[in-house]
Amino acid sequence: MADSAETSTGIETHEGGDPASAGPSAAVAVSLDAAPPRAGARRRWLPVAALLLLALIWGYSWVVMKMALDYVEPFTFSALRTFPAALLLLAIMPLLKRPVRPKAFWPTALLGLLQTTGFVGLMTWALEGQGAGKTSILTYTMPFWVLLMAWVVLGERLRGFQWLAVGLALCGLILILQPWSLEGKFRDFLAVGGAVSWAASAVYAKVLRKHHEVDLLALTAWQLLLGSLPLIVIAAATWTRPPEWTGTFIWTLIYSIVLGSGLAWILWLYILDSFSAGEAGLASLLNPVIGMSAAWIQLGERPGLLEGLGMIAIVGALVTDVVRGLVRGRRPRSLSRRSGAG
Repeated sequence: MADSAETSTGIETHEGGDPASAGPSAAVAVSLDAAPPRAGARRRWLPVAALLLLALIWGYSWVVMKMALDYVEPFTFSALRTFPAALLLLAIMPLLKRPVRPKAFWPTALLGLLQTTGFVGLMTWALEGQGAGKTSILTYTMPFWVLLMAWVVLGERLRGFQWLAVGLALCGLILILQPWSLEGKFRDFLAVGGAVSWAASAVYAKVLRKHHEVDLLALTAWQLLLGSLPLIVIAAATWTRPPEWTGTFIWTLIYSIVLGSGLAWILWLYILDSFSAGEAGLASLLNPVIGMSAAWIQLGERPGLLEGLGMIAIVGALVTDVVRGLVRGRRPRSLSRRSGAG
């Protein structure tokens, strides 16, 4: 996720549709009816394996990013991750028979400013000074900011379970932020700011795609590239020390670029083509759960009582929203993916 977060566009391709309708890759366009029985069996379990692998990649990326920040400044790391990742996506697009040339250049640049510059920059800055599990949970309040923004900007009214999900998320946010004691909460608010920027990019992306016909992967790659340029400028302006090119740092950087961006996006498109959109939303649900669990096990992060209750409330809100989407037989608007999060 996090790279999820980070490289996803947060949109539906059409009202009530899913991004896979923009044109699945040739590798997953084979008709099930034409496949032999053994191939059909493989196609039934391969999407499940892909979904679990994607959740592990994006969920664990929170721990990977936290480890990387021991060796590099946050904006330098953000630039080192996003710019090469964009080049990687652009390089593999011809192999997937996707259009490479950008469309709607300036709207895409604005999307990149929200999705990559704002979200990735703020999220990584927040992660520098606090736990990976806590940051992942605060970042995944994003779907509920989307609900509220879509209500105001797009006129999409909240209904039923959406109110319950927003209420649970708000309670969880209050328990984690503890506004009655704001000392030392700067990083928490940075993480929430990253979530709000991510949500704004999701709403704006929906507006963009109503006015411009663009391929999802091309939009993701170009917004990532254009959004990484301000991160490079900020990194240069705030530079105080070079990265420490240790084996651990090089590994975390390769993980973030190759697995968290390149492979993860191919897996995501495959999942969208194989599952109903509501089922695909489960990948979003698993990301912060895996991130929080991995941080607990590997980094020894132990949330306090109120923080723990707040995290449980936010995960409960995510479950509520995903279940609503599954019951309706369509992808939840608030969890529709984007260009992660990690």
